[in-house]
Amino acid sequence: MPQRAPAMAIADGAAASLADWRQDIVAGLTAPEKRLSPKYLYDERGSELFDEICELPEYYATRTELALLRAHSDELASLAGARAEVVEIGAGSSLKASLLLESLIEPASYLPVDISAAYLARQAAEVAAAFPAVAVHAVLADFTRPLRLPRQLVREQTVAFFPGSTIGNLSRIRAAALLASLAERVGGALLLGVDVCRDPAILRPAYNDSRGVTAAFNMNLLTRLNRELDANFELDAFEHHAVYDAAHARIEMRLVSRREQVVTVAGAKVTFRAGEHIVTEHSHKYAPLEVTTMARASGWDLRRYWIDDDARFGVFFFRAA
Repeated sequence: MPQRAPAMAIADGAAASLADWRQDIVAGLTAPEKRLSPKYLYDERGSELFDEICELPEYYATRTELALLRAHSDELASLAGARAEVVEIGAGSSLKASLLLESLIEPASYLPVDISAAYLARQAAEVAAAFPAVAVHAVLADFTRPLRLPRQLVREQTVAFFPGSTIGNLSRIRAAALLASLAERVGGALLLGVDVCRDPAILRPAYNDSRGVTAAFNMNLLTRLNRELDANFELDAFEHHAVYDAAHARIEMRLVSRREQVVTVAGAKVTFRAGEHIVTEHSHKYAPLEVTTMARASGWDLRRYWIDDDARFGVFFFRAA
């Protein structure tokens, strides 16, 4: 069968997100407690660095999720049904999507949704080459905004694939709202990967790896701001920290100022005290009951879930209520 090139569409909301990100960045950096959305970590270089993180020995999440998807592929195929239309939310590396598509019964289409255009196009092309019978249509969009897909899908056949515990980057309130939006706008089924580990002895090394890849991933945000917002961050004046907040069951990733300094970003002056930090990411960890309760309240009925023997990661399959 001849290979079909993946199509690219800009969904509603993506253009607005790109246009006003300067205002969002400046607002976050000039707030009393400086914070930026983790979505800004994922330019093309950031996405590549995150792929490297996923292969680190300290980072258990990716290999555990892949192992669960492989071990339960037959059951997943049965739950999803034939001719599935897979919508991957926050698509990263094509590895998980390829594994899922390989497991499913004659999947009809694959629509990866992501905010990094160049990286998204490359990953979509890889899937299109590996699965010539699957219609691949990449969607450039910010999935935290109301999602509109470029064409009408068969709701009963649609599987929203949300792996990697990306949902953990959102607050619990925003995570529930996103699940409710997916139930309304995508429907069908939801295959959700969630980090359930709460052991600080495991979590801290996973976000402070010995090779410094996570630090490079975090610091790349400053490089991006220098390049795209005419900022003048001195990279050696900041350092990466990742701490576990047990009260909120989350990792907090930070960029910490080594000294008192003033930085210009998009024409705005941003003052830092020595030791002051920018929160660049939260990674919330969930107990399995939390996941199922939140999903049920957001319009999803649990059909099956799997957790690894070490109780570090869970994969949950839901159907729209």
